Amino acid sequence: MKHEVIDIKLEGYELTESAKLYTYVLDNTPQVDSNRKRPAVIICPGGGYSRTSDREAEPIAIQYLAAGFHAFVLRYHVAPVEYPVALLELAASVKMVREHAAEWNVDPDCIVVSGFSAGGHLAGSLGVFWTEDFLSKTLKTSNEMLKPNGCVLCYPVITSGEFAHRDSFLRLLGEQYDALVDKMSLEKQVNENMPPVFLWHTYTDAAVPVENSLLLLSALRQNNISVEFHMYPVGGHGLALANEETKNSDGRGVTPECQGWIHLATDWVRRLGDKSC
Repeated sequence: MKHEVIDIKLEGYELTESAKLYTYVLDNTPQVDSNRKRPAVIICPGGGYSRTSDREAEPIAIQYLAAGFHAFVLRYHVAPVEYPVALLELAASVKMVREHAAEWNVDPDCIVVSGFSAGGHLAGSLGVFWTEDFLSKTLKTSNEMLKPNGCVLCYPVITSGEFAHRDSFLRLLGEQYDALVDKMSLEKQVNENMPPVFLWHTYTDAAVPVENSLLLLSALRQNNISVEFHMYPVGGHGLALANEETKNSDGRGVTPECQGWIHLATDWVRRLGDKSC
């Protein structure tokens, strides 16, 4: 396995340090299939745009590896760094994985972005904004190179309206809040270019209400975008894998009712990859 840490640098932005892309790239073997091309999943941990959660990083990557996919974890910039830095870093990560598709044995038509909570907002933002000119111009590439082929969104921050996780938008936008808060309400930005979506949430999420996913679901439906949606009847926010591996330090977060989501998600990515072949 190729496990390394790659700096994601942006031209034109003065940042004290680079975002980091952690790679988990499986090796091919002649005993199975030396020419195998695998789906790749780029993981955006949550943290309310104030940090990136360890619980939604490597433990998630390991599960995607076990399913036979390459995995990547993006430690993107958070507050006080503002929009669009994190979005550009995710787009640059997609570009990098696609550019290295032959070297890393990646299916270039099955590069999925997966985000949790505010990381779900980031992944969803690339899903709706990947065609925007400022992304391709800043990264000096074509929009097609930045396109995610699917989005796995886990209890995502979506809306900046009535059911918003307000702090996420305040941290993301900073002084740009008044000018951009409506644009960052992703249910208002879904369009025909949005890739297929896998989406899950819990009914009892008190931090990021399930209405975030329901509003996105409605917008996807209106735009005829393929979506698989799962709403679990119990469970708090930030469950990650909802098992012992990703429980909080105080023991919270083990929710058996929600533990099946990762198997549903890997099945969904596998079917997405089959369609790209």
